[in-house]
Amino acid sequence: MPPHSPKLNGRIERSNRTHREEFYEVGDVSLDVGEHNKQLAKYEYCHNFIRPHRALDMQTPYEYYLQWKRTQRAQVSRMS
Repeated sequence: MPPHSPKLNGRIERSNRTHREEFYEVGDVSLDVGEHNKQLAKYEYCHNFIRPHRALDMQTPYEYYLQWKRTQRAQVSRMS
């Protein structure tokens, strides 16, 4: 798949845009790979476990996942 193909790969392109706008363009990102990875891990933790998202009805991705998982279990138990 060619790079920068939002029509073919929209979710990944949107994710890349979010990382660029909320991580790389906001802070001083270290050029040292080890320190850079630590900064990125901290950002990803905040993004997935602390920061609510409008698209997820103001839940964090983790909260949304837990809700989805409960729904899946309930549906499976109804099928039994």
